[in-house]
Amino acid sequence: MNFESIVHTIPMWLDPTGPESDIVISSRARLARNIKGIPYAHRASEEKLKDVVSNVLDAAESAGYDPANFFKNEDLDDFRKNVFIERHLISPALAQKRGNRGVLVKNMERDSILINEEDHLRLQSIYSGFDLMNAWENVDGIDDNLSKGIKFSFSGKYGYLTACPTNFGTGLRASILIHLPALVLTKEIQRVIRSVGQLGLVVRGYRGEGSDVVGNLFQISNQTSLGKTEREIVSNLSSVVNQIINYEKKAKDMLLKEAKQQTEDKIWRSLGILKAARVLSTHEFMNLNSAVRFGYSLNLLDKPYLKTLNELMVLVQPGHLQATSGKQMEPIERDILRADIVRQRFIDVKI
Repeated sequence: MNFESIVHTIPMWLDPTGPESDIVISSRARLARNIKGIPYAHRASEEKLKDVVSNVLDAAESAGYDPANFFKNEDLDDFRKNVFIERHLISPALAQKRGNRGVLVKNMERDSILINEEDHLRLQSIYSGFDLMNAWENVDGIDDNLSKGIKFSFSGKYGYLTACPTNFGTGLRASILIHLPALVLTKEIQRVIRSVGQLGLVVRGYRGEGSDVVGNLFQISNQTSLGKTEREIVSNLSSVVNQIINYEKKAKDMLLKEAKQQTEDKIWRSLGILKAARVLSTHEFMNLNSAVRFGYSLNLLDKPYLKTLNELMVLVQPGHLQATSGKQMEPIERDILRADIVRQRFIDVKI
């Protein structure tokens, strides 16, 4: 696998085949681990970081990973790193670091291992739709296989030891990426966010920690992992997400009952702009795409298909546009290319 094959392959989790895919884009389970006897990544020397990479790749190969699918930070320029961020393969924090760091990828990007980010290893599995339990069980299996070749830092009192105390315990961060336009339009979203916070969960933007909400997309995850089992964390989050899905569906019914014309107008206007626009910024596209996705979930549209809407959320991001064009581009060049790509993908959609 090389960078070009990554760019021209659609991640498995973007295929909307999972449960509740019209509302929940994806489910992710991530485990933080560190190798016993080696300082945390932010304190380790380059030689120690190199040892971590070597140890992880050896253990991963025994677990079925191909070491050739390891992408090292220093071999990626800025817009290639942005491609990996846009595909949720690496974090912005990892992209800013240099030296012996990177990501190992498997199964059409469903599974990946971030090496030497905040912790020595961040194991993650991303599944389509609302499928948290399968995502966790899969990443748990990867963890079991790697532990046969790596001795992780562990305390009988605190569980797995991590660079950030909030990850002590299981080291599990479970999260879902969810689309909530009806709750935003009915102005109920802040009440839901406050309620979620009171239950020990955290709500973030589209790209997680430190990111803004765009396109009515929210990432919801557990805040800590100490004092609970993995199954308890996943079950608790799943229970809350089920409630949020029900709130979203009730808000949809309310909009169709009390503001049907305004709701349909917003959806059809958005579709018209996407079919005709010659210039589209990332932010504008994400908001218009959200409205069309909302129309699909309301059964007002049968095209564009949900898969197309999912794929475009990634393929027209700045890093991808520059990677596919083979050059760095000015913002206006990207906006023009983005509009061209969207028009082509919407060409068969009737208004």
